[in-house]
Amino acid sequence: MLIRKRPIDRAHRRGILIAGFALGCLLSATCVPIAAFAADNSTQATSPNTNTPPTANTSPDDNAGLQAEESDPLEPFNSAMFTFNLKVDDYVLHPVASGYAKVVPQGGREAIGRALDNVRVIPRFANNAFQLRIPQAGTEVARFGINTTVGLLGLFDPADKWFGLKEHPDDFGLTLRYYHVPTGPYLMIPFFGPSTVSDAVGRVADGFMNPLSYFVPWYVSLAATGGQTIVEAVNYRSLHLDQFEQADRYAIDLYGAVQDAYLQDRDNRVKELHSGAD
Repeated sequence: MLIRKRPIDRAHRRGILIAGFALGCLLSATCVPIAAFAADNSTQATSPNTNTPPTANTSPDDNAGLQAEESDPLEPFNSAMFTFNLKVDDYVLHPVASGYAKVVPQGGREAIGRALDNVRVIPRFANNAFQLRIPQAGTEVARFGINTTVGLLGLFDPADKWFGLKEHPDDFGLTLRYYHVPTGPYLMIPFFGPSTVSDAVGRVADGFMNPLSYFVPWYVSLAATGGQTIVEAVNYRSLHLDQFEQADRYAIDLYGAVQDAYLQDRDNRVKELHSGAD
């Protein structure tokens, strides 16, 4: 059960999610490449709602009701893994990211983040297309072309600043939710962070969209993907060094706060997809 000092508003929910995601990055650094070789499994996904995910017509009250009905049958395992993830962040990820932040200025780290995000265009394009959001899928292709060339391999984002082409984040976990596939139980994966069964499956599907593994030997793909994910994890954490501290001060039950914020965010994201707000 979730215990909070007060209801989680949108700003705090975003902060808690950033903390949870940063925590989930580190195992991706070692396991995503292995999953890319075996099935490219990486898990960071969504809510344990075994009912139909909320659609564009779902009201905030209905969404809250669905949240209340969600169960956490794996809570003993999830809670233990959450504690483990916190320790990994305390002793490994946060210290490394702090040192990295002292060497690379914030503007440089933000540019690196944009470049890393730029190369993950295929899952965004494919999942927007799977949801028949063809304009958004086309925008992802245009953004990739502009930012890779004019934006110097994605270090800059002229597609947005000059042409108003916004990114449309998407993943296969959201695609499953979009078509009302049950999410399965909530799951806290060591190093990966919060997820659900369907989001774990979605991560595998997104991993198959990595073209590198189809053109080079597995060990080359493993090394390249692993290196990329390590840089992503450290770079992302370096841009959000105080997020855990803020979340910990805000919530009495940090495990429940991360779970609740994550599930709300995924539910709201699907509502946006159905409503065309994105």
